[in-house]
Amino acid sequence: MTTTNYVNAAIYNHNQQKFIFNQHMIVDENTGKIIEVGNGRTTRQVCDDVVDLNGRFVMPGIMNAHTHITDMPTYWWHNGEEKRHPDSREVCTMFAIRNMQDALSHGITYMRNVGAEFDIDVEIKKMQEKGWIKGPKIMTSGRAFSITGGHDSESTYEVDGIDEVRKGVRQALKNGVDNIKMMVTGGVLKNGETPDDIQFTLEEARTAVSEAHHKGKTAAAHAQGNAGIKEAVAAGFDTIEHAFDIDDEAITMMKEHGTIIVPTMNAMFAIYKYGRGVVPDWAREKVILNIKKHFMSIAKAAKAGIPIAMGTDAGTPFNGFQNESAYEMQLYVEKAAMTPAQAIDAATINCAKAMHIDQEYGQIAAGNYADFLVMNENPIDDISVVGHDKDVYQNGKRVHAQEVVNELKATQKIKKISAAI
Repeated sequence: MTTTNYVNAAIYNHNQQKFIFNQHMIVDENTGKIIEVGNGRTTRQVCDDVVDLNGRFVMPGIMNAHTHITDMPTYWWHNGEEKRHPDSREVCTMFAIRNMQDALSHGITYMRNVGAEFDIDVEIKKMQEKGWIKGPKIMTSGRAFSITGGHDSESTYEVDGIDEVRKGVRQALKNGVDNIKMMVTGGVLKNGETPDDIQFTLEEARTAVSEAHHKGKTAAAHAQGNAGIKEAVAAGFDTIEHAFDIDDEAITMMKEHGTIIVPTMNAMFAIYKYGRGVVPDWAREKVILNIKKHFMSIAKAAKAGIPIAMGTDAGTPFNGFQNESAYEMQLYVEKAAMTPAQAIDAATINCAKAMHIDQEYGQIAAGNYADFLVMNENPIDDISVVGHDKDVYQNGKRVHAQEVVNELKATQKIKKISAAI
């Protein structure tokens, strides 16, 4: 066993909702897991290597519970026609690889993909497990499910009726997906429908959830309007994606069912902020109609104690795979009245719970994988610093080095050479 001891660190503790100073963390380089966290330097006598973090701030790697890795981070519009989804398997694969590389270098160490053309995320995961592709570890969904002509139907499996839903979900599970994604309502980015448009019946939705849970898999519901949210909660979905319109009854139902919300606030905010003249008017008008209600709903749910898991809907207009995850966390603080600690939890332990992997991910603790970020500033004081350049570690290996650190090392090297001369 080869071990590295990271000392003199301020490590985030989600139980205490703060960073604890003068901590150490020992990582087993062979397994990529943390074997000890504690005060001071260590209780162990010898480690193979010691890394002094000089009081810098360590938090778990960012987890993004709502991504579309095969999509273009920005849309290409031609005469008002959407070109979000590339036309070929090859182009989709190219975007997936590039998007995952971008995500990892910006601190996203684990993601849940909730819709991919050609089920490409399933194959991407296989290649990643062989070490062929760098990027966040990935929970897959393959293609999502919609009704015929329903939300995002150009890239989904279209199914109608209980029997087609059951057959489709079983086939997706056979294909190797980790999660079932279902478009329960309409949405913003398809013309001729609204977030209040319920598209699957309760019986169809329950069938999808039942089949997923029967195989020990999770189920996620695209549900934006109030009635659709309640239908999705009643159907037993593990997570509600977007959730534009939450009332007291919905909150009561979520508490009874243990439902988690994945807000994707930046998907709305980016269109609102940057979409004028690029995103068609019919889409932006739906954003303008719903955005304040959306932010108020997430604030209401968070205040009521409903778990919030961070997700961005990466791949939608002006909403990519770089610092958008950090900005999503910032929006939770600025627009949903969450504390910085709650935002960190949303992007770490809550995501891990939503994906049912919280025994090994989502916190800096013995037995967890050593996926973590090292930052110069304290995000509890200013959540926006999560978006600053930082060191990124995955399985205990540094996969992105902060530029200022590299510059410092270069300066030190030059000084040593000069001294030798």
